[in-house]
Amino acid sequence: MDSLETELERARALEESELADAIETIGFECTRCGACCKAESACGEGGESADEAVDAPGENADSAETDAEPHTATVFPDEIRQLQAAGEYDFRDVARPMPYGLADGPEGPEGETFEWALQTDDCGDCTFYAEGDDGTGACTVHGDRPLICQTYPFSVALGGTSQPMGEAVDEEGVVRAHECEGLGRDISRADAEELAAALKERAVRELTEAIGVRDTYRPVDPSAGQVVVHDSEGAKRPDGSPYE
Repeated sequence: MDSLETELERARALEESELADAIETIGFECTRCGACCKAESACGEGGESADEAVDAPGENADSAETDAEPHTATVFPDEIRQLQAAGEYDFRDVARPMPYGLADGPEGPEGETFEWALQTDDCGDCTFYAEGDDGTGACTVHGDRPLICQTYPFSVALGGTSQPMGEAVDEEGVVRAHECEGLGRDISRADAEELAAALKERAVRELTEAIGVRDTYRPVDPSAGQVVVHDSEGAKRPDGSPYE
């Protein structure tokens, strides 16, 4: 893979019109199904998590999904602050340490990780996801949602950028499309251009953040039961305060 700086130059040189062309060719319309905001398996009736549902009387534990992955969406440090300001949330209401790289200690996750993920509820769904009685999904912070949410289900094929929800299921030029029931639907040119602009911004931000993480990283030795998150602003505790 080329250096992050080289990939950043490529991201900055992306033509938004070409990205919009690719998005139009692939096609997309959000159906508000909520799949990109929720854990891989739903909670049981009454809102209990999958693990709790296993213990429910009359349930077959062998058939329950106990290993479902919670919703995981990367959020940048400034996006966390923006969401905090939008709703007067505490840091932990908005973000949690990215789980990748953490070990299961006797008192819960521990170790070092890189970057932050949007906070989740007891079911593993994004904490800002709401669903109507008819099953239609909605984002309660839609106007301030992070770039990863603004641009799903698309990404760009550049090293150092994220690939949400696994491997691409379609691609056109440098634009990749990931699993989503809204793919293949008609999209207006205006919406494609808006998506393209956000997609380019996200690619630039992801690479800028990756370079910042690399340059500010200093190894630490967290105690048992501690979690340290390294982002572009340095080492932090799970509540967002500096780790010293």
